[in-house]
Amino acid sequence: MANFGNLSLLLAFSVTVYAILALFLGWRTQRRELAKSGEYAVYASCFFVTLSAIALFHLFATSNFNVEYVARYSNRDLPMSYKLAAFWGGQQGSLLFWTWVLTIFAAIVTFQSRRRRSDLVTVALGIISITTLFFLLLNNFLENPFGRLGILHEGNQQPMPFAPSDGRGLNPLLQHPIMVIHPPVLFLGYVGFVVPAAFALAALVTRELGNAWVTLIRRWALLAWGFLGIGIILGARWAYVELGWGGYWAWDPVENASFMPWLTGTAFLHSAIIQEKKNMLKVWNVVLIIATYLLCIFGTFLTRSGIVSSVHAFAESEVGVYFIAFIALTGVASIILIFVRLDYLKSESSFDSIVSREASFMFNNLVFLGACFAVFWGTMYPVFSEAIQGEKITIGPPFFNKIYVPLGLFILFLTGVAPLLAWRKTSFKSLNKNFFWPLALSIVAAIVLFFAGVRQIAPLVAFFLAIFVTLTILIEFFRGVGARMRAHGESVANALFNLVAKNKRRYGGYIVHFGIVLLFIGFSGAAFNQEAQGELGEGDSITIGDYTLVCEKLEEKDTPNYYLVEAALAVSKNGKPVTMLYPQKRVYKASEQSTSEVAMRSTLREDLYTVFAGLSQESGKAVIQLYINPLVSWLWLGGTIMGLGTIICILPDAGTTRSVRGRKALDRLLTSDEKM
Repeated sequence: MANFGNLSLLLAFSVTVYAILALFLGWRTQRRELAKSGEYAVYASCFFVTLSAIALFHLFATSNFNVEYVARYSNRDLPMSYKLAAFWGGQQGSLLFWTWVLTIFAAIVTFQSRRRRSDLVTVALGIISITTLFFLLLNNFLENPFGRLGILHEGNQQPMPFAPSDGRGLNPLLQHPIMVIHPPVLFLGYVGFVVPAAFALAALVTRELGNAWVTLIRRWALLAWGFLGIGIILGARWAYVELGWGGYWAWDPVENASFMPWLTGTAFLHSAIIQEKKNMLKVWNVVLIIATYLLCIFGTFLTRSGIVSSVHAFAESEVGVYFIAFIALTGVASIILIFVRLDYLKSESSFDSIVSREASFMFNNLVFLGACFAVFWGTMYPVFSEAIQGEKITIGPPFFNKIYVPLGLFILFLTGVAPLLAWRKTSFKSLNKNFFWPLALSIVAAIVLFFAGVRQIAPLVAFFLAIFVTLTILIEFFRGVGARMRAHGESVANALFNLVAKNKRRYGGYIVHFGIVLLFIGFSGAAFNQEAQGELGEGDSITIGDYTLVCEKLEEKDTPNYYLVEAALAVSKNGKPVTMLYPQKRVYKASEQSTSEVAMRSTLREDLYTVFAGLSQESGKAVIQLYINPLVSWLWLGGTIMGLGTIICILPDAGTTRSVRGRKALDRLLTSDEKM
């Protein structure tokens, strides 16, 4: 099966080379049959990479430890779900998974465009295939997951095949249900941005720089952005429940690597609306989506190069040089294309007023770009300082928090204001109508919170803005539902459903914004965290806040995969029993690594978070760390609502007539662009 996987990768490499040649030559010579053969080669590439992925899955499922990658990241007693996760648990497998997702996306784009003859689509497929070829180069010749284990005996020139009796096992930190879904979801976001960037580059190459490419890739960009955002939230949840340090975000370099393209992707989604509505910001949009694509590749590089230290990163590898070369070549080529095509990227309108939706979206973009640069600088400063001064100076969370608190609050403010401003210019009457009551009620709520004990400025402002933005969103839904009830005589439920169904992009966007509001409420809770630590034997107790925890029992257990010591903690609040918590300390047999398994009591108000740090060498008692983390559940709720809103935005609006009109309008855009 390893040989089969290798052969499939080589065949995929070969047909991808043909796809690139056929697509670009077909475009240049206008030979449709040649371009068509390139499209078939895209399908073939997806087919062969899929076979390779199936081969690797089979090797893990059958515990074939003759394959080095399987022996390194799996073992016989590893549950099957984690054998699945082991596929992307290491360098080689994760790169293969990246390639697999990319070829699937390329095949989907090819299928979607099968009835549309357009130079834009042909060149975009060629550019996607170039990215595919780069990853297949890594898969085949640098980080091949099908390498065999062997022993070289004295007198033999060729190593003899060798299979250990068992593998080393998957990293214990990755043996968590979230890690079965978090990496694939994150990869779907990273890889998804290849498609809109390819269409932007194709628009530059073919001079089709109207609005057609933006219209074509809107859903792809939303899909990638949604997957990346959900992946980030899932990663935060994993860090919270698995790493046992009481938090969910540490400004780790690999966390930052996924956050940067999400920021620029968010900026692009907002500015793309301006191009579609007002034919403005064409250069800006091309730059933003290409930058997002390059940041996705850069994030993959950070994870795999070894230049930064992270619990999420793979071991140091020579692939980093190839990633840097690919990023540099793509970046230089993109800059040259943009300068050559500047005449085609001129805006057809200009800003009429600072108090307008266009201007607010532009401010939004500038803030997101500033936030992205701050993350990039803070992440890479240790690398730069070591290269220049010979000393690695690490920048920690205080630096990021100091910058991100004001930036985040301004973003939250714009989240509520921008959608309610008028295009071109907003009158004072309109401002008063849209913002008077939300502002007045938010001020009253902030005063109440102040006297209730919320005295820190940052969380108080965050709660004020969260209430303000929520009210502006509710008013928009209230107005829309009321208008439908008056016009169509619908019930409240039907009016709400039809309101969203008829304009999913607008109201789905409001739902996304509400999810962001909930995220900020969750972030603000960190200002009120509490922590404590103690050594507990059976019958001992410890207090934190309103909670008292009594250790009823310490118990050792044995499973096929690990040994564990478990503490049974009886929890009471204000003297009343509320629950039992069972934090654990595990030692995994295959890898001989230990982990602390968190136990929590979660409510919308706060989490009681317990960590079994280990056994005291002096007393033999359990060392228990306790945290009270207010409002953390709002993060997971906000992430869920953001995901729901993104799905709504991606779905087509209700009504076949509108869909047909949309397709005809897109065809007209493509036709007009081809004549330019």
